[in-house]
Amino acid sequence: MAAEELVLLVDESNTLTGTCPKATVHGPDTPLHRGFSVFVFDTTGRMLIQQRNLAKKTWPGIWSNACCGHPRPEETSEEAARRRLMEELTLQPDALYEVLPNYRYKAEFNGVVENEFCPVWVCWSTEQPVPNPAEVADLRWISWKEFLTEIRQPAPHAFSHFSPWCKEEAALLDQSAFFHELWQRHTQGQRD
Repeated sequence: MAAEELVLLVDESNTLTGTCPKATVHGPDTPLHRGFSVFVFDTTGRMLIQQRNLAKKTWPGIWSNACCGHPRPEETSEEAARRRLMEELTLQPDALYEVLPNYRYKAEFNGVVENEFCPVWVCWSTEQPVPNPAEVADLRWISWKEFLTEIRQPAPHAFSHFSPWCKEEAALLDQSAFFHELWQRHTQGQRD
């Protein structure tokens, strides 16, 4: 029998306060906990986006960045990001870069709240992702410029286009000098 997966509960200063079963942590009063987000790019300047599996408890069917998840008690954020990239997309990037270490958000959709400290990682990959159908409904590569334009477009309702964290994180990445330095290093200098 597999061990119950736990998420790390934290206070407003991101200090560990305990754990909670992942299966029960998300609801109308989700406690603050640790998560992470990963943005995956290829060397031509395209970003990988995924449509979340329709059976997921949080944001089912919504488009988002390549991968999100929660570190386990024995993992660093980077180790958790690498694990989820493999579990969701069968990707093993050489290097992951933590660009937004202190990102924090809270959002609600269909009565389920996300409430996380969520460091944002980026990586570049030349591998073709193989999605796990239990996690991912669909994948798409989109140019970074086109993506930034898309997330600014009105959607039929608040969460029908992209997840709120994905939109906020992308806007913050686009303002980050470190992200632009990494972009120049890994993306043949292209911005679109």
